[in-house]
Amino acid sequence: MDTNTQWDDSINLGSVIKFVPFAYIEVSFFNANSHNLGLHSQKQISLKPKVAIVILNFNGVHHLRSFLPSVMATQYEHLEIVVADNGSTDHSLEVLNNEFPQVTLITHKTNEGFAGGYNWALKEVKADYYVLLNSDVEVDGQWIHPMVDLLESNASIGACQPKVLSFSEKDSFEYAGAAGGWIDALGYPFSRGRVFDVCEKDLGQYNQSSPIFWATGAAMMIRSSLFHQLNGFDDSFFAHQEEIDLCWRMQLLGFHLYACPNAKVYHVGAGTLPRGGRKVFLNFRNNLIMLTKNLPLQELVWKIPFRFALDAISAWKGLLSGDFSFFRAIVAAHFGYFSHILTGKLKRSKSPKPMKSLDGVYNGSLVWDYFIKNKQHFNKIVL
Repeated sequence: MDTNTQWDDSINLGSVIKFVPFAYIEVSFFNANSHNLGLHSQKQISLKPKVAIVILNFNGVHHLRSFLPSVMATQYEHLEIVVADNGSTDHSLEVLNNEFPQVTLITHKTNEGFAGGYNWALKEVKADYYVLLNSDVEVDGQWIHPMVDLLESNASIGACQPKVLSFSEKDSFEYAGAAGGWIDALGYPFSRGRVFDVCEKDLGQYNQSSPIFWATGAAMMIRSSLFHQLNGFDDSFFAHQEEIDLCWRMQLLGFHLYACPNAKVYHVGAGTLPRGGRKVFLNFRNNLIMLTKNLPLQELVWKIPFRFALDAISAWKGLLSGDFSFFRAIVAAHFGYFSHILTGKLKRSKSPKPMKSLDGVYNGSLVWDYFIKNKQHFNKIVL
């Protein structure tokens, strides 16, 4: 460059930026009268990745009024907040239009469940990162930054989750994901801070960012390109464990998932599921479908029969204790599993890997440790 070339301080910055393919640009303006490259002024332009917080809503007007204000107070300079309405029949649309006009609203005529709902919604949303957020979650203002920084630091991290604490007991972990999801060798999911129905106090014991098996669907940040590469959730799940299946398939592609405890949210959640009914049906059925989709054949041939036996024990235990609805839900789940396969709905992964080769897998039995050895905390099981 000729150092005597004169530069006009009023140069159009936009015309310079569009030719520079960097996420962070430093532009210097030079003194036109100097023979040296003396720095006249310096401006920094931060082009942060775009983040879209997408809240799936179905008849959740009470939650929207209670929790959407905290989401809207999120401090991040390149943010869009989207509510995807999944065919609500309450006053959700009226409230969103009248009370939250700043929020992007997209609508669907029918309730497609968690899996199908997010699949249609995210086709309409353009961003670098999606945050899938339940409508009953309170957030603090800075919760997005640590997760963006984590994903930006390592291209092999496909998704992450914040620390999920209980809204009603803010010093305790919440059922849905706690401090990051794990899974045992037989496919039982648990979390750092939550084993079956036992949720630990948050004493800082899981404050380190570390690899996990699955990130909670209640508050997951995921690369948008990866979500679409995986064709989103398996919508045949409808709801429950679809995020674990998605994260499993993510790992099969070579990506990692991480807990990001520097970010935290407070979830109302369901906690312990009702004993019986559709939730139990979906959890038992979908867990078996997930294992059949993603396990290598040499593990599948013995783990599925073993899981059927454990499910049967659980069902009969419920029946003998007088809980017929729980028994009936598990029986229906097994019939639903076989129907899913026989009707050709199973979407088996192309390149399954041994479970022990994946992050966040406990190679023992959670059932044995919890019910027989009375180990109820994550750090007593995973040493």
